[in-house]
Amino acid sequence: MASAPSMEQIEKVLDQFRDPETGRSVRQQGQVHNVQLEGDRLRLTLALTTHSRLLWEDMRRELEQLLRKEVPGLQQVEIQLAEHHRPPIRQGQVGVPAKSVIAVGSGKGGVGKSTVAAALATGLARAGSKVGLLDADVYGPSIPHLLGVNQRPAVEENRIQPILADGLKVMSMGFLVPRGEAVVWRGPMLHGALMQFLRDTQWEELDYLIIDMPPGTGDVALSLSQLLPLTGAVVVCTPQDVALIDAEKAIAMFRKVNIPLLGMVENMSYFICPECNTRHELFGHGGAQARAQELGVPFLGEVPLNVGIRIRGDSGQLAQCWEDPQLAEVFQRLCYRLVQEVAARVRQGPEPPLPQLTVL
Repeated sequence: MASAPSMEQIEKVLDQFRDPETGRSVRQQGQVHNVQLEGDRLRLTLALTTHSRLLWEDMRRELEQLLRKEVPGLQQVEIQLAEHHRPPIRQGQVGVPAKSVIAVGSGKGGVGKSTVAAALATGLARAGSKVGLLDADVYGPSIPHLLGVNQRPAVEENRIQPILADGLKVMSMGFLVPRGEAVVWRGPMLHGALMQFLRDTQWEELDYLIIDMPPGTGDVALSLSQLLPLTGAVVVCTPQDVALIDAEKAIAMFRKVNIPLLGMVENMSYFICPECNTRHELFGHGGAQARAQELGVPFLGEVPLNVGIRIRGDSGQLAQCWEDPQLAEVFQRLCYRLVQEVAARVRQGPEPPLPQLTVL
């Protein structure tokens, strides 16, 4: 006859189960509450942070499966989810209060990089994470237009107050320079502006800071690598070979400045005719996924060439894409895979030491 489950067996499993944000034991970090073992029935509460909000259900299922596997005799496992608050640590010499800083770049302009950056930021925020969006494309800031915001940010106690839009905290050179006026700066001025946006903006606590990079392989990536530790980069491209060649250069640039690659996104991947519902691959298809595999970069997914994205972006209502079930599913999948990749990089490594930095 099998022995009854014991609390010791359960605690051993909980000691091994790692938080997707930090990679450390959920039990040792005080993220497990109300553990009740009654015969062969187990109840507990697993508290996770908003940084991993998109993975909460995955983590519930993973822990339940692990408990059933490692603790013989358990017949019923009930896991409630709750929110665990963990403030971010200020990152880099500019002290950005973000848990993950993710750059979205491309090897060339015109591939929809800013649209993808704004969609990722919006999707993460809609899922329940705390998100900031920094438009670092100083020469061609398009985030204000995509989100439909154009007011000048206020300054309070020498801190720039980010503009709030669609659940995001947004900062862009587009808020400071009149529309149509060109920014003509050399590298040192770019570096200074980027430092000011990162250091002097009142971001408050963020799970993610998404940075919309300028196209190409210029000074901004180098400045970012010097100013703060980036979690990684996402590279956006279209399916044609000419775009993939430039995307490879962007990947090489990020690797040269030691910024990890979190994934590639193929934009304008296909077109679904609204009249006949036929799929057309106008620029080819699958090139980004194949190239990502060749280069050892995760592939996050495809975004269609869709009239709704263009109309909503041009009208400053990109967030309304989430009202279209098909587009919402596309963007949700991108966000989910991105968070999965961030968590996988943390959890696959050795358990990191507890940070010694000052917490906000």
